[in-house]
Amino acid sequence: MDLHLPYVAAALGAGLAVVGGGLGIGKLATAAMDGIARQPQAGGPIGTNMLIAAGLIEGVTLLAEVVAILIVFLK
Repeated sequence: MDLHLPYVAAALGAGLAVVGGGLGIGKLATAAMDGIARQPQAGGPIGTNMLIAAGLIEGVTLLAEVVAILIVFLK
């Protein structure tokens, strides 16, 4: 029964990473659209900063998924 624990941990870790990344990017996009709606002339800089932050969130999510995969392979 303990043999499957690393696989469960990896699946939970990857799932939580994807859900967290999705929620983070969703909140980021919501805030950016709200800011652009309030000040349309600031749309360019807001969009640029949103894309940079979204890339950082995706990077952390990808790193968490790689760690989850390493758990499986280095069990």
